[in-house]
Amino acid sequence: MIALISGSVAIRRVDHVVVDCGGVGYRLAVSAQTLAQVPAVGRSTVLHAHLVVREDALTLYGFATEAERDLFLMLLGVQSVGPKVALAILSAGPPRELLAALAAGDADRFRSAPGVGKRTAERIVVELREKVGSTLPEGAISVARGDDPRSLAREGLLGLGYSPVEVDELLDGAAGESAEELIADALRSARR
Repeated sequence: MIALISGSVAIRRVDHVVVDCGGVGYRLAVSAQTLAQVPAVGRSTVLHAHLVVREDALTLYGFATEAERDLFLMLLGVQSVGPKVALAILSAGPPRELLAALAAGDADRFRSAPGVGKRTAERIVVELREKVGSTLPEGAISVARGDDPRSLAREGLLGLGYSPVEVDELLDGAAGESAEELIADALRSARR
């Protein structure tokens, strides 16, 4: 898994950047929030990354902070939210504000993103509100990861490139007490 890209900015566009790492250019799709923090062409940058594997493409997503990447992964876990919609949501504001909107149950905040309707916005709030921790003393919002084996297995399968819908189907019939057992059983059923 590619987790971090460090190099000089070769190309800077509205929806992506290309980072030159030792002569190899990595194209990373980015949110407007991340793009605002990417320096000018020729300057060095470091982006947190997540690779999404599909049958027809390998797509790399870049984030200015780990918090933004974590929120992206949480959004991917919501049914009917794919990478493009997740990036559109992340473009709507800093992760701290989006997490605060989740904690407050503010579905309208997510409806402002392109591709997010009323149902999807409400689903995002319902599915992610419990994952958002309480407000910390300094006003920062923390994300509770939890130790639930099913949640960990879900994150693992999403990391392997399965879509949220596929992950739900695979985990519905999976048996096991640990995340590893659940993933192994889900992958066995995927081969059938």
